[in-house]
Amino acid sequence: MLRIDNVSVTLFSDGINKSSSDTSILKNISFNVNQGEHLSVVGHSGSGKSTLLKAIYGLLSLESGQIFYNNKLLLGPEHFLIPGYEFMKYLAQDLGIMPFISVRDNVGDFLSNFYPKKKKQKVDQLLELVGLSSKANVHVRYLSGGQKQRVALAKVLALEPQVLLLDEPFSQIDQALKSDLRHRIFTYLKNKNITCITVTHQVEDILGFADRVLVLKNGKQVAFDQTDHLVFNPYDRYISQLFFTVNEIPAHLLNLDLKHNYTQNVLLYPWEIVVKESHSASFIVDKCFFSGSHYHIRVVCGGWSCTAHSQRVFSVGQRVIISCNEDLFLKRIELLFQK
Repeated sequence: MLRIDNVSVTLFSDGINKSSSDTSILKNISFNVNQGEHLSVVGHSGSGKSTLLKAIYGLLSLESGQIFYNNKLLLGPEHFLIPGYEFMKYLAQDLGIMPFISVRDNVGDFLSNFYPKKKKQKVDQLLELVGLSSKANVHVRYLSGGQKQRVALAKVLALEPQVLLLDEPFSQIDQALKSDLRHRIFTYLKNKNITCITVTHQVEDILGFADRVLVLKNGKQVAFDQTDHLVFNPYDRYISQLFFTVNEIPAHLLNLDLKHNYTQNVLLYPWEIVVKESHSASFIVDKCFFSGSHYHIRVVCGGWSCTAHSQRVFSVGQRVIISCNEDLFLKRIELLFQK
């Protein structure tokens, strides 16, 4: 098990000495990841996601806190000539591949030449996994950005690390290939029981693959929970918007027949909002366009707006009312009181 215990990281303004102008990047981060588990780390740009991976890998010194793997303390760069650990691999956004050698040689770079047949079989397996078998003998410099990213993925998997740290691993890969590749990579990691921590801005990297999610905001930990629980129970707009578009709606604007007058704002996803035509309503359809499985609708009332999904088309300027399932509304209100 990987355990992060109250970790803080500060960037010293002069690189060495602590002063009032230093920047605190991570503040008191604590969580654990079980062997074989997949954790996604999410948050807005600058929230400390990449810094966290570098700290775990031993590239950054900790201001405070400790990091353990299987109850063994992991030490920072001041203790090693070459930072990093044999059981762990880290794929940064700069990839770390060599452009002037072939794809095959890049992937096999970490593998021993003592058993050439076994090495070839392993490299061939990984090239097939990332869909680059046909590019095995091509020099990396001739590849596209997405192909280079796939080479880097295969390279960090070559030694089957116990812990794998991935920083935006699919960001440059074509959308048409991304879904299948994501499924193959994460299935491979599960089958090999490899612990994986992925930093990502893409919700597709999370849903269906991440067992738990760590949410960072301005260097602070604001949520650490099971993926489905965070998605299905939105209580904080910052957290919810990392997954999907979410509306923060004053309770009194919803067309609901409630016994109590609620003054709170509730968070509702677009597909949870029901839009109905009403000539006397104060809401007006501002936009309506087809997005494949549904119509995407934006309604406005004065300076307030929300987005909703509908199976029918509405005309711009049409007056409507908005509502949601009453039980769902009460559940969201209850969430606000729990937090």
